[in-house]
Amino acid sequence: MRDPSTAQALRSYAASVAPERLNLLAASLQDEDSLNAALHPYKADAIVSCIASRSGGIADSDTVEYIANRNLLRWAAVGGVQHFTLLSAICVQKPRLAFQFAKLRFESELAASGIPYTSVRATAFFKSLSGQLQRVSRGKPFLMFGDGLLTQCKPIAESDLAHFIRLTLERADLRGVQAIGGPGPAITPLAQAQLLARLTRQPLRTQSVSPKLLLAIASLLSVPGRVSSRIADKAEFARIGHYYATESMLLWDDNQQAYDAAATPEFGSITLEDSYRAQLAGKTNQGLGAQAVFR
Repeated sequence: MRDPSTAQALRSYAASVAPERLNLLAASLQDEDSLNAALHPYKADAIVSCIASRSGGIADSDTVEYIANRNLLRWAAVGGVQHFTLLSAICVQKPRLAFQFAKLRFESELAASGIPYTSVRATAFFKSLSGQLQRVSRGKPFLMFGDGLLTQCKPIAESDLAHFIRLTLERADLRGVQAIGGPGPAITPLAQAQLLARLTRQPLRTQSVSPKLLLAIASLLSVPGRVSSRIADKAEFARIGHYYATESMLLWDDNQQAYDAAATPEFGSITLEDSYRAQLAGKTNQGLGAQAVFR
């Protein structure tokens, strides 16, 4: 558990849903001895790992994306686990970033473990596309890279993704690597801006930022980053920003050397518009908190 302050909320949820079936354990996933001590009294039929680096920093990516998952896998190997589902990301198809290589490193070990597994390579979440909702509501321009047509995605609701993950534990046809997105069609940043303007009843206002600016920042920080891990992470954050500004979260077609929206699997029924409407009505909160970029 990363944030001990969430423990009480989780215990309350467990008690309300199925108090006789759910146990909340606290352990450091990065510490194999701590994890083994917490899990020792238990037997598990399946493991679902949704852990991921919050920052995407170089060291954090290795610690969380690889080491923490590796420790879970080692316990699974001796604990008789029958299935391991990993929540990954569709962006690992074209890896250039530390967290992507760490995800793939673990996925490779998972595939070689002999344990039946599913790697769920999900597209964008509604949370990552909701950072400018309040901004547009206040009449401020929607910030986008280039002309807003550089990228597309098929975002998926957290509840729909949770349903798909559950199915991976029940269906043999969902083993191996599974790319998954939400209901289409694919949407561009410009289309998001138009949707938000319509839902908030604001005039469409956009402001363009060149993604080259992020590459310039990464290049500027690369030299001092050789001697400072903190600066190296800042350079990596700039590279992450550039990646998401220029790469679509869709299935990649190696033969065509292009993203294929039509071939990107769709699942669920909740659309991004549904999510925006619910947020505007105060029925749900998709705030990124400290991870928010555009405010």
